[in-house]
Amino acid sequence: MNTKLLCSKVISESNITFGTSGARGLVADFTPEVCASFSIAFLKTIDNEFSFRTVALAIDNRPSSYAIAQACAEGIKQLGLGVVFYGVLPTPALAYKAMQDNMPSIMITGSHIPFDRNGLKFYTPKGEITKADELAILSNNSELSTLEILPKLSINEAAEEEYIKRYTDLFNSDALVGKKIGIYEHSSAGRDIYKSVFEHLGAEVISIGRSDNFVPIDTEAVSNYDKEMAVMWSKEYGFDAIFSTDGDGDRPLISDENGNWLRGDILGLLCSQLLNVNALAVPISCNTAIELTGSFKKVIRTKIGSPYVIAEFAKLSNENFNFAGFEANGGYLLGSDISVNGKVLKALPTRDALLPAFMLLSQKEPISKQLEKLPQRFTASDRLQNLAEEESSKLVSALKKKTNSFLANIGYDQSYELDTTDGLRIILEYGDIVHLRPSGNAPELRCYTESDSEVNALNLLRKALDILEKRF
Repeated sequence: MNTKLLCSKVISESNITFGTSGARGLVADFTPEVCASFSIAFLKTIDNEFSFRTVALAIDNRPSSYAIAQACAEGIKQLGLGVVFYGVLPTPALAYKAMQDNMPSIMITGSHIPFDRNGLKFYTPKGEITKADELAILSNNSELSTLEILPKLSINEAAEEEYIKRYTDLFNSDALVGKKIGIYEHSSAGRDIYKSVFEHLGAEVISIGRSDNFVPIDTEAVSNYDKEMAVMWSKEYGFDAIFSTDGDGDRPLISDENGNWLRGDILGLLCSQLLNVNALAVPISCNTAIELTGSFKKVIRTKIGSPYVIAEFAKLSNENFNFAGFEANGGYLLGSDISVNGKVLKALPTRDALLPAFMLLSQKEPISKQLEKLPQRFTASDRLQNLAEEESSKLVSALKKKTNSFLANIGYDQSYELDTTDGLRIILEYGDIVHLRPSGNAPELRCYTESDSEVNALNLLRKALDILEKRF
């Protein structure tokens, strides 16, 4: 017998919360009713603004993702709406296809977090939802019926084809001729797409590192193993670059010809220059080389998270800029239509991994030479793991009160400024930066540092984390 439940009540009791990008939590907490409640609440939140009869779904390669998609589909069907399921697919591919077809969409992914967790990302027909939408979803009092049988989902390949076409139409078929590219596939949602796209543009491609187990690649905190493997692969194969992404394919991981992984914000900066973007919205954690280049008429700094970046796009669109955004994780958000190679590339206001890769690799210069032209500012990042958000927040609050003591412990005796846009950012007199914030996606405290050399940035990071572990 079906029982009626309130979406808001099911969600509030679920332990699933919104982070910097989507709703996240333990797989065990994503019960069928929770998944259906989020889906129904999302669609009822936006149905006054948009007209639609079908909703798009896609998943990453996590073991739990298909069952979550089934539950989301059943919730959607309770509203009398149709479902199109695109299977395992990069998040930007789902968002792009749904936007072209004027449909809302839901991506089942936990992005880079461990496989015992998962998540939901929501998109209106115009792109990512806002923080205001998130609050509306949490408080939505629509009803659902308990779920008894979950539907089998048939895969539609149209979104994969559209995503590939977005880039094969933009670049000439010889754009990457002479380039040898390694695709670090691991368990990425786009691993069955990337090789064919790079090959279509003329590159020689070798697939490496494919895994049957889910690999939680974090493009902001690349593991020592992945750093070592990239250098080894580059020496073994003579790659011009290695390309990879996080689990759902919206955060790129790209190495130079020597196997050195690029920082995501530096990748975004180079891409923006090559696209001739004249205005940017970027999180506060991104490298200050962005402003130092003098390449942009306007740079807006935001809190960390793509919804905050996208929120600034509305302002930039009113100022006749062509504009974009990116994050320290490398995800590139194209805010406006733009001309590339004499062709119009449509806006895709959600994180994408392929555009920055193609822009850099289609240049004649090696990536290392492109990097040399930038102001020499270097960032590093890592995190204290298994630290609940409440504990992380207390630690940051304590640090704000004891900044002098903290700096003395890491060997700094300089005047400083504090920026509390997101967490605590300590800007030292001679330009070094330490930035701390509780993660919005996982139980960890993020630490970002910046200095005038890579060695200094890494040393500052290690010192800061050592002191933080001891609670300074």
